[in-house]
Amino acid sequence: MPQSQWVVQDNQAAIALMGRGDEHLKALEGALHVKLTARGNVIAIHGSKDDQDRARKVLDLLGEWVYAGQPLRPHVVDSALQAVAQGAERQFLHLLTENVYTTSAGRVVRPRTLGQQMYVEAMREATLVFGVGPAGTGKTYLAMAMAVFALKAHEVERIVLTRPAVEAGEKLGFLPGALEDKVDPYLRPLYDALFDLLGTEAVEKYRERGNIEVAPLAYMRGRTLSQSFIILDEAQNSTYEQMKMALTRLGEGSKMVVTGDETQVDLGRGQRSGLKIAARILEKVEAVRTVRLTDRDVVRHPLVARIVQAYQRYEENEGDTNHEHDSS
Repeated sequence: MPQSQWVVQDNQAAIALMGRGDEHLKALEGALHVKLTARGNVIAIHGSKDDQDRARKVLDLLGEWVYAGQPLRPHVVDSALQAVAQGAERQFLHLLTENVYTTSAGRVVRPRTLGQQMYVEAMREATLVFGVGPAGTGKTYLAMAMAVFALKAHEVERIVLTRPAVEAGEKLGFLPGALEDKVDPYLRPLYDALFDLLGTEAVEKYRERGNIEVAPLAYMRGRTLSQSFIILDEAQNSTYEQMKMALTRLGEGSKMVVTGDETQVDLGRGQRSGLKIAARILEKVEAVRTVRLTDRDVVRHPLVARIVQAYQRYEENEGDTNHEHDSS
């Protein structure tokens, strides 16, 4: 079997690159159909010429990561494999330097996977971005961080955050309080993210000045949103008509990010998800980008990724379960 070599700069980097019990090398072997044998800071690559070439490209990326002093974890190895498979080596290397925003507490918000990096770049480059993927992939939080950065950099004059107030098991009319109290549970996750990014006092100050607006999707009708960074969250629960209405609110100097999970639709039987249709209709429209995140981009507890995968397998075998009803 043909063999080539790949050399690590020093023994310390070699240890980091190989991982505990050579776990990273074993992951590469399984994904790339090669045999990797480490001797000191030299890795011998056994396999076909094409497989060896791919292995060297992945090792080059991981080497850059280790040389930069970054911890090499399984999700980074997976991102490097993805990058080589998709010809996205540049985006992978940008993960080393990409900082989206620094929170009021001094925490740096940055993409942690290749998919998230491509999502951030799409939000920078396009006017309308669809961020589609499962829970835990950072769709909303990264969009919020981009919006807050744009506001503080005076790229926009306000942030508009909206989501459909779908009656998931509870009727709004039967909830206690005024309308604002009734829709608050739907909007609370958006406020929580804002408080985390800006701090409570800054959020209240921006709201009083009209620089930040958080409202149900129904409140967007009839408006034109100019010089704004608009985030439509949980968009899988917007109807076809609501999505069309929301997209046509886009005004001069504005940017819109639409986020959602196409597998978590809470609409009633017979209602079409506006997210699924819009992403398909606008796929080839200039200045529109769709980024599809997967379980590989889940950055919550590792168990979340396994839960997402298990549900995906179940739904593939059982069909769409979004609108199943108890017949009892």
